[in-house]
This record gives sequence, C-alpha cells and structure tokens, in this order.
Amino acid sequence: MSNVEELRQKSPDELRALLIELSKQQFRQRIQQATSQLGQTHLLSAVRKDIARVKTVLNEKQVES
Repeated sequence: MSNVEELRQKSPDELRALLIELSKQQFRQRIQQATSQLGQTHLLSAVRKDIARVKTVLNEKQVES
C-alpha cells in the first residue's frame, strides 16, 4: 500500500474508490480465512490498517473544507 503522503495527494473521490476496493479485498480475505484458504494471514491486518489510513486522510480532508 501507499504511504500517508501519497494518500494525501489524492482527491476525495479517489480515496473513496480506494476505500471501496480495500473493503472488497478485506471481505474476500475474510471469506478465504473462514474456508481455510488464506495462506498469508498477516494480510488481514495490513488491509485493516490501510483502510484506517484512508479513512483518516478522508476525515482530514473533510475537516479542512
């Protein structure tokens, strides 16, 4: 995933699209984990942290406006 500075350079619409994609990815990984098909379990926490980063930057942009 990108770092926070890269996220801050994106528009709110791009961030929302990224948030939707990350949410879908998190869902797919949870399903894979439930069916014992997810080999790299550390990816679950990585995606969760990426979602938190995107939400934080979106909130910062809303406060600025």
